Amino acid sequence: MLSEAIESLLSGEVALAKEILRDYINATVGFPKLAAATKIHVKTIHQMFGPKGNPTASRLFEIIAYLQEAEGVRFEVRPVRAALRSKKRRLPRGRKGTPSAAMGR
Repeated sequence: MLSEAIESLLSGEVALAKEILRDYINATVGFPKLAAATKIHVKTIHQMFGPKGNPTASRLFEIIAYLQEAEGVRFEVRPVRAALRSKKRRLPRGRKGTPSAAMGR
């Protein structure tokens, strides 16, 4: 759920990301524990992840950092272009080291 929320944030689906994060917090650490760890009032956190909530980037990333730590994971952001390039390098080659005809070259 946490990775889904982060992916939603990165793709611009903020309302969906907030909803997923709210559900994730409820299902894992809980709002009181998150509030104690981040020193953000529990009511403020509830409002941030509500339908009209608008968390600041610094608070949002502070919460995500805590959730990653609590879950024992660390997410990385990589450009899609780099991932596509590495996939292209792994494509099968035709004879004499040239790209195969299936690649359209």
